[in-house]
Amino acid sequence: MSDQTPRSQTPQPADEVLDIVDEQDRVVGRAARGDAYARGLRHRCVFVLARDGEGRIFVHRRTAGKLVFPSRYDMFVGGVVGTGESYDEAALREAEEELGVQGLPAPAPLFRFLYEGEGGSWWSAVYEVRCDLAVSPQVSEVAWHGFLSEGELEARLGEWDWVPDGFEAYRRLRGR
Repeated sequence: MSDQTPRSQTPQPADEVLDIVDEQDRVVGRAARGDAYARGLRHRCVFVLARDGEGRIFVHRRTAGKLVFPSRYDMFVGGVVGTGESYDEAALREAEEELGVQGLPAPAPLFRFLYEGEGGSWWSAVYEVRCDLAVSPQVSEVAWHGFLSEGELEARLGEWDWVPDGFEAYRRLRGR
């Protein structure tokens, strides 16, 4: 009998394998998510602006246990793109996971940009989706949530502590 405690069979977010990409978004390697963040390796992320039937935007505060930007507000749901996963696949997966719904329509791609700032550098694909379903966000991901009108969101841009990559994506979205 081994005296080692068995490791949990549940994959941890830091262990998720990501494609590492260059400045042109070409895959140049792979690394575990935790290692990619620790070493500042460029990877891929998706941002999905979720609107309800009234056009309000889903806004949430991240939990304190998040790997990056804990306890900060975000106007997007989303996350990293897994190895071999397309941006479109990741956008739908992440939106359904974070909103706690199934059966969303495919998020509509809007634009891509290279985020370089606080937290590192990643290629970012921005999407929008309409969510007419009752949301039930993951408690491990979302500490608070609500649907805000664009005016309500704009009023809080200077008041709340926002994730910098989402803030940059929203700034670019507004400027289109």
